[in-house]
Amino acid sequence: MARRAARFGIWYYAETVLRGMRAYAWPIMFYAVGQPLLYMVAMGIGLGALVDSGAGSVEGVSYLMFVAPALLISTAVMSVSAEMTYPIMAGFKWQRLYYGPLASAISPGQIALGHLLAVGIRFLIQTLIFWLIMLAFGAAPSPWSWLIVPIGVLTATSFGAPLQAYAATVQDEGFQFSFIQRFVVMPMFLFAGTFFPLSAMPAYLHWIGWISPVWHGTELARWAAYGAALTPMMAAVHLAFLLATTGLGLVMGVRVYTRRLRS
Repeated sequence: MARRAARFGIWYYAETVLRGMRAYAWPIMFYAVGQPLLYMVAMGIGLGALVDSGAGSVEGVSYLMFVAPALLISTAVMSVSAEMTYPIMAGFKWQRLYYGPLASAISPGQIALGHLLAVGIRFLIQTLIFWLIMLAFGAAPSPWSWLIVPIGVLTATSFGAPLQAYAATVQDEGFQFSFIQRFVVMPMFLFAGTFFPLSAMPAYLHWIGWISPVWHGTELARWAAYGAALTPMMAAVHLAFLLATTGLGLVMGVRVYTRRLRS
């Protein structure tokens, strides 16, 4: 059993986290289905209809088709910001959930990666549901639109992995996580090309998109959803950014978990 735990510890801890999520499975499913439905109705019948009647189209497509991939990406990032802050604090301090597995053959690094893996599985399901609802509303006509699902998960981990590493360094609860929500997550949601092209913003605000996983993920998602113009070089830049931030977060997370849990 110890050898299996040492070998498959990441999956064992991911299973533990997923079993814990069953306690609020219905709220998760309601959120996963209800939010995209509300977005599609609002952007297709409400705001989207006003934009289409005025501007005609955005980048050659309806406003619903333009904004839907970005909403999928933004929803994943906003959701992962909740999963990778307070639950991390609970694992270290409030409920000390990390210390039970630590008494077994599972390593601190496996606990860190297992937690992120469980959250990634959750967002795989959530983005899949969002994509299916987009299909139902005709917001993803491209045959490659299914790529939105892995793009959404990768974008979530590109923000979630570094955030998990940072949250693991927080010793006492204060305003750190609220600060991240208000001054990191919300600016990404509002100014990273979600509701309008990044080029429509003043040049001095473009940097918010350039350093934001939301913008990089959105650009890839729009290409996948309806074939938005995207050169191979820029596609490589977007993908490299998401992979690099995910990888950096994984390395930092393993180091911080190992140092804190063994101190």
